[in-house]
Amino acid sequence: MADSTTPQARRSQRPAPGRPADDHPVYVIGGGPGGLSVAAALRARGVRAVVLEKSDRVGASWRGHYDRLRLHTTRRLSALPGLAMPRSFGRWVARDNVLRYLEKYAEYHELEVVTGVEVSRLERTADGAGWLLHATGGRELTGSAVVVATGYNHTPHLPDWPGRTAYTGELLHASDYREPSPYAGKDVLVVGVGNTGAEIAVDLAEGGAARVRLAVRTAPHIVRRSTAGWPAQRSGILCRRLPVPVVDRLGRAIAKVSVPDLSAHGLPRPDTGLYTRVRQGAIPVQDVGLIDAVRKGRVEPVAAVESFDDDKVVLADGTRVGPDTVVAATGYVRALEPLLGHLGVLDGRGRPRVHGPRTAPEAPDLYFTGFTNPISGMLRELARDAGKIAGAVAKRRK
Repeated sequence: MADSTTPQARRSQRPAPGRPADDHPVYVIGGGPGGLSVAAALRARGVRAVVLEKSDRVGASWRGHYDRLRLHTTRRLSALPGLAMPRSFGRWVARDNVLRYLEKYAEYHELEVVTGVEVSRLERTADGAGWLLHATGGRELTGSAVVVATGYNHTPHLPDWPGRTAYTGELLHASDYREPSPYAGKDVLVVGVGNTGAEIAVDLAEGGAARVRLAVRTAPHIVRRSTAGWPAQRSGILCRRLPVPVVDRLGRAIAKVSVPDLSAHGLPRPDTGLYTRVRQGAIPVQDVGLIDAVRKGRVEPVAAVESFDDDKVVLADGTRVGPDTVVAATGYVRALEPLLGHLGVLDGRGRPRVHGPRTAPEAPDLYFTGFTNPISGMLRELARDAGKIAGAVAKRRK
């Protein structure tokens, strides 16, 4: 794919007034909300930032999400630095409006965005003063610093279930699901009860699927997206710095008065506390119709998937089911190992050991954003990280 830049990117290649050209800019890998917000924050501090995006437009991961998707965080608490989201988007912003906002954001801040360029490997420069980026077409780019913003939802993860490759039914990852009409009248099994799986199950049930089952390995915490006008996100912001046991107790008390007990329908209340689960990487499911769908029998929780056997799916309780389609809402992996696994900056699960304005001692001037999934809202934390990273970079350059 050839390199391309947006008109605003071409304009931004000129140095800001009073600032000399910078032969070694800060390279930002990834043109999603994390990368764009860091680039804007850097530019506001007079630091040249070049965003490298492997697809042909910004917001690539958002373009791959299902049509029904809306932010579970409020419009006002989801804006990136320097540009509010329009009031016309409503409180819960739709996916297409998020994309419009990201495109406008790059234009408004005159960001230097280069598309069609994928970075395959990072190395320190020979003099140890910067970073060498190996990119599409044999390019070698030298940057004074690098910000990795390739995203939490980077590469779809499909578990290696026994018998999966010989399965004769239709199996797709949630990243390939768009809308329910192709599954009208069909028996569909959705695997995974995170926010994506829960919402796809509801979408299928409302969109005409004959039967929708939801395979659950661990019962999730379910919270109302908003209660009496108070969004769950604000509770997450207030609770984020509290001790884990305190938040667990608060979450348990709130759930008892706001969320009905669905044990009789196959979704018992979790034994583990809400914030304990968050610290383990499991974000609560925000209800956008799942509770009613389960109570009315339109979505049937079943046991977890254990294996596949020809045209059947074998569940953990021994049940064998034969859905027409299996939608695996089984998450994503960060896929950072090829890019920088050799630098010693990843933990045992392939996640960056440092985040935000901090850098690893063995990798100075290498920053990461967007690799956590906080209860206070991903976009809000990306916005906060952007300012911190830009401040750290500007301080280092001085």
